[in-house]
Amino acid sequence: MNNFVWPVRVYYEDTDAGGVVFYANYLKFFERARTEMLRAMGYEQDELMANEGVIFVVRSVQVDYLSPARFNELLHVSARISLAKKASLTFEQTITRGDDMLCKGSVRIACLDAHVMRPKAIPETLFRALEHTINEH
Repeated sequence: MNNFVWPVRVYYEDTDAGGVVFYANYLKFFERARTEMLRAMGYEQDELMANEGVIFVVRSVQVDYLSPARFNELLHVSARISLAKKASLTFEQTITRGDDMLCKGSVRIACLDAHVMRPKAIPETLFRALEHTINEH
């Protein structure tokens, strides 16, 4: 699962007055792919919060917008972990339409203690599973 891909349909609500996907919505698409990647690995974020006391938050984002997406198009959003540290993950992500690259980005995620909002180590079993996806690359 080193390059997880999730399909996303562009809804009218995703577009701006010009009829193209509003730039911030690409970040929502990235988020959906990361969440679905964890889900496919058997990890639900609400359960991680309830059982392990951790949440994941975006620490930083770098995005390149290459070509616009439009209403009703089917996009494919990828998520691949390029770096796993004790309390953070870096994802490389892309959004494509067919063979066309529309957007690419790097998203750094921090793992926090859900109660005090301070950095906390990623739970060991999850960390090992995530590291394994890097090694498959």
